[in-house]
Amino acid sequence: MTLKARMEIHDRIGLVTYRVALPSALSGVHDVFHVSMMRKYIPDPTHVIDYEPLQIQENLTYIEEPVGIVERKDQVLWNQTIPLVKVVWNNHAISEASWELEDEMRVKYPQLFDGDLYGL
Repeated sequence: MTLKARMEIHDRIGLVTYRVALPSALSGVHDVFHVSMMRKYIPDPTHVIDYEPLQIQENLTYIEEPVGIVERKDQVLWNQTIPLVKVVWNNHAISEASWELEDEMRVKYPQLFDGDLYGL
C-alpha cells in the first residue's frame, strides 16, 4: 500500500520513528512511521483525485448500477459457448470492471445494449 498524503510531524518517538498528523480520511491508519517509510513530497496538482461521495442509505448500503460495457468475449467450454460482457459500475473505476453473463445483463439492464457501440 502506498500512502500519499500530506503529513506533518508531531513528535519524534525514537531514533528513527515519528508520530505524524494524518487527515481525517486516514483515521484508521496508525500514526507512527519509520523514517524509511517517509519521503519528501513535492506538490503536484495532478495528484488531486476527484470523487463523488457515495449516496449511502440508512442501512449503510448503496445502489450499484452499471454505467456501460467496455468489452465483449465468448467463453468457449467443451460443449457450449458463453457470451460475456465487461461491465463498468458506478462508484468504481474502469479498472474494476467485472465480467458478467451477457444474457443476464440484457434482461436486467437492456439500456446498456441500446445503440451501435458498446462502451462509455
